[in-house]
Amino acid sequence: MATTELYNAPTLSASSSKEEPVAMRHCLLLCLLFSTFLHLSGCAAYRNYDQEMQQTNERLMHADYQGALDLLEWNNPWEDKDLLYYFEKGSILSFANARPQSQKAWRSADRMVFQREEAVPSAPMKLLNRFTYEMGTMLVNDKLSRYEGYDYEKVMLTTQMALNQVAESDFDGARADIKKTHERETLIARQRERQYEALEEQAKAQGIAVHYKDLQGYPVATLDAPAVIELKNGYQSAFSHYLAGFTYEALGERGLAAPGYRQAIELRPHTPLLEQALRNLDQPPPKADESDVLIVVQSGLAPARSSVSVPIPVRLNETLVITAPISFPILLPDTVTPAFDHIMVDGRKRPLTVINSVTDMAFRTLRDDMPAIISRAMFRANMAAIAQAQENERNPAKASLVVTAHDPFEEADTRTWRTLPDKTLVARVRLKKGNHQFGAPNAPQAAPVTLRIDQDHQLINLRVLNDVANVIGNARLPDK
Repeated sequence: MATTELYNAPTLSASSSKEEPVAMRHCLLLCLLFSTFLHLSGCAAYRNYDQEMQQTNERLMHADYQGALDLLEWNNPWEDKDLLYYFEKGSILSFANARPQSQKAWRSADRMVFQREEAVPSAPMKLLNRFTYEMGTMLVNDKLSRYEGYDYEKVMLTTQMALNQVAESDFDGARADIKKTHERETLIARQRERQYEALEEQAKAQGIAVHYKDLQGYPVATLDAPAVIELKNGYQSAFSHYLAGFTYEALGERGLAAPGYRQAIELRPHTPLLEQALRNLDQPPPKADESDVLIVVQSGLAPARSSVSVPIPVRLNETLVITAPISFPILLPDTVTPAFDHIMVDGRKRPLTVINSVTDMAFRTLRDDMPAIISRAMFRANMAAIAQAQENERNPAKASLVVTAHDPFEEADTRTWRTLPDKTLVARVRLKKGNHQFGAPNAPQAAPVTLRIDQDHQLINLRVLNDVANVIGNARLPDK
């Protein structure tokens, strides 16, 4: 593998005095941009988000929801909260079964996402800020940019909001969030197409071919796992569209339910539960004393992001190659919550079907984002190599073919929505209206919960972390 051809920097002659004034002017410009960028980006460079959320999630694992909220507030003391704050707060409140407060936090996140989707930089200062951010991420790393949210997070946001509504049997409210989900998917698809075209043009213009498989020491196999490659993309969820189908069924609009189920089948083919939902649209609705019950079990947490340093050889001229250690993001899946495949309903096992994995979506998103991440990383590697070559010229006795200066900012962006549920498993059953017992699949020591089923279409939502299960839904306890 010819890693020395990963990036060919502009030819640098260590003995050419004519290039020094140009290099100095470039350096001054970059320093000015960098200082402005640090001012704009605030405290982002100094946060260890992964460590913050490890502590918060530890509280969640022990069902200490207030403690998790307190930690979140402690780690976000500034008045202007960022997108991640509202992502995480909504999830923690959802864990705590505080759906109205959860929905309020997620509405704030949704407004921020929408404003950024609609924003078109036009004023000179907006253009300067955007240019500064782009230069800053190339010079330092993505960690310093404003957190925009990954595509799958934006789609799962409105999906979780719709789930909150369905759990309250507010199917009309869920319809509005489902519509947002579909619109957001369409917008993301257009944006992705433009990004890929721009990257191809950039690669051709620079004469470089960049691929993550060329990164020595990077865990390539995680991005090439069959479950990751089989996904149509990193942002569409079969569960989102299945929930849409169930919502439209509950509203008596079977004609609109069919496209939702078909889209779910397209995203996750050969899944009997999804195919059965489509066939059942031709069957009679539940009897007056029956309920069509959708059991949704969401387990685990979204994967953490960490940083790994990879050596990048940069060719400065025909003979000089200097290696720069550059950081790239990697994903660490949640391994605390065990896998399961059933739920107990009235003492009987009901099989569960996995129809969404945020871990797979995150890996697919990272896989699709790697060309852009590598392109920015190569720019930083180039700058570091040039600086090392100039240092070698100034101090030949300590000359090195590896960048020796430690850059405290050279770390991959570890921010991501950590409290987002990982796997979504579904069972669909018809039950007689009345009281029923539901048992958590991997918490056998916990007593089953008795809930009342009294709607024609009803949702039971369980969240499972470690061996702690929490029932979230509109199913009420029976009257005493």
